[in-house]
Amino acid sequence: MLKVWRFMVSARLVGMLEYTGRWVLLALGLIGLSGLASAQDFPIEPVPAVTKPAPPVAEEKVPEPAPSKPAPAKPKAPGPVTRAVPVKGPSVDKTPVVDKAPTPVPAAAGATPPTDPAPSAEPVLSDIVRGDAVATDPAATSTPNLAGTTNLAVPNFRDALEDVPTELLPMQLMGEWIQPNSRRELRWASSQSFDGATVTTPVVVFHGNKPGPRLCLTAAIHGDEINGIEIIRRVLNDLRPAEMSGSVIAVPIVNYLGYARGSRYLPDRRDLNRYFPGSRSGSSASRIAHSFFHDIAKHCHALVDFHTGSFDRSNLPQVRGDLRVPAVLEFTRGFGATAVLHSPGSRGMLRRAVSEVGIPAVTFEVGSPMRLEPGEIDVGVQAMHTLLHKLGMTRSFRMWSEPQATFYAAKWVRADAGGMLFTTVKLGDRVREGQRLGKVVDPLANTERAILSPVRGRVLGMALNQIVLPGFAAFHLGVEADEQTMIESAEDIEAASPGVDDEDADESRIEPAQDDEDVER
Repeated sequence: MLKVWRFMVSARLVGMLEYTGRWVLLALGLIGLSGLASAQDFPIEPVPAVTKPAPPVAEEKVPEPAPSKPAPAKPKAPGPVTRAVPVKGPSVDKTPVVDKAPTPVPAAAGATPPTDPAPSAEPVLSDIVRGDAVATDPAATSTPNLAGTTNLAVPNFRDALEDVPTELLPMQLMGEWIQPNSRRELRWASSQSFDGATVTTPVVVFHGNKPGPRLCLTAAIHGDEINGIEIIRRVLNDLRPAEMSGSVIAVPIVNYLGYARGSRYLPDRRDLNRYFPGSRSGSSASRIAHSFFHDIAKHCHALVDFHTGSFDRSNLPQVRGDLRVPAVLEFTRGFGATAVLHSPGSRGMLRRAVSEVGIPAVTFEVGSPMRLEPGEIDVGVQAMHTLLHKLGMTRSFRMWSEPQATFYAAKWVRADAGGMLFTTVKLGDRVREGQRLGKVVDPLANTERAILSPVRGRVLGMALNQIVLPGFAAFHLGVEADEQTMIESAEDIEAASPGVDDEDADESRIEPAQDDEDVER
C-alpha cells in the first residue's frame, strides 16, 4: 500500500514539473522576443513595433490558465513581459511626434489595455505630418488675395513668396551670390535691340550687416519718367551696408529701350506696365515683363515703383496702392506725410501683379515726365529714408511737418471745350466745391470757359498749361471721405462695371483713382 501511494505521489510531481516547465520555457521565449523587438527600435518603424506585438501580450492572460494554488509562484514571471510593451510605446512616439508625446502616457500608466495607444498613434502621426506639410509648403501658405489676412504689420511680410531671413547669410539673385555687408552691381539682360545686341541695365544690391527684409526700388518702367531715377540714385548714395538690416535691390531704369529714346513706350509702342507678370513666349513687352518679374520682383518682400504724371501732367508726390489689402495699407503708413491714394491699379501693372502674389507693392508718383524737379525729388528721398527707418532697415529718420493724408477716392475734372488751358491752382492746394480751378480760352472766338471744382478736396494732379480738346482730363482731385464708405463704394462700382476705363466712367460719381496712363486710353 505504501509503495502504491509513493508511486502516485511521484507521478503527480512529475506532471506538475512538466506543466511548470512548459510555462518557464514560454516565459523565456517571450522575454527573448521582447529583447529582440527592443533591439530593433528604428525611428522609421515606430508604429508597427507597437501595434503588432500588442495583441499577443493582450491575449495571454497569465492568471487564467493557472487555477491551482501552487502555480501563483511561477506565473509572476510573465509580469515583466506585460510591462515591456507599454514602456516601448513612449520610446517609439518620441521620435516623430514631438507635440503629441503626452498622449501615449495615460495608456502606459494603465497597462491593462495595450490596444489603446495603437489606434491613436497612426492618426496623430498622420495629422502632424499633414500639418507640417501645410506649414512648409509655399503653395499652401501663400495667399494671392491678401484681403483675407489680418493683423499685418509693416515688418511682417508673412505672405511674401520668400521668408524674411532670420540669420545673416549670403543672398542669391540672378545666379550671383552677394555676401553680407557688401554692395554689388549686377546686370539684368532686359531684351535685345534691332541689331540683336543684348540690352542690359544695372541692378544695384545692398546686402546689410544684419538679417531683415528685402526692399525693391524700381523706376523708369515708362522711359520718359525720370524723377524716380534720381530719387533712387540719391537714396543708394546714402546707404551703408555695415549699418543696414536686410537688403535693398534697386533697378533705376527698367525700360532701358524707352529711356534711351526718351519715350514712354517700348519700340513696338507697347506700354510695359500693362504686361506683368508677363509670358516667356509672348510679345516683346510680355517677355521683358516675365524676365523682370521672375528674376527680380519675386525675390522682394516689398516693392516701391516710381512714376510721374503722363501726357504733360504733373502729380503731387503721392503713394498709390490697393488699400483694401491690409499688408499694402500698413506698408503705405511708412512714407511719412506723403499723401496716400487708394487705387486698385489696372491689370498688368507691376504693383498689382506683385501684390497678387503676396508682396506689398505701391506706386510712388512724383512730378511730371521728361523733367527733373528738385523739389519733388527731395520729397521722394525723404519719404524713402522714412520708409527704411519704419521697416527697421536703417537708423536714419526724417521729420515731417504735417500728418499723412489718406484719400480713398478721387475725381477727374475735364475740360468741356477745346482751346488753351490756363490753370489757377497749384499741386497740393485744398479746394472747395464750386471753386475755380482754371479756364479754357478759345483764341478764335475770343471766349473763356471756367473749370470749376465739383467736389471738396485736394489737388493731387493737374495738367500743364497747353492746348486741349473737349474731354481732356485737366485736374485730379483727392476726396477725403470715410474709409469704409469709400471702399464699399469702390467695390460696388467695380462689380457693376468691371474693366471700364476712367474716361468712359460716369462723371458725376466719385470713384477709386485710376493711374494717369489710363485716363487717355
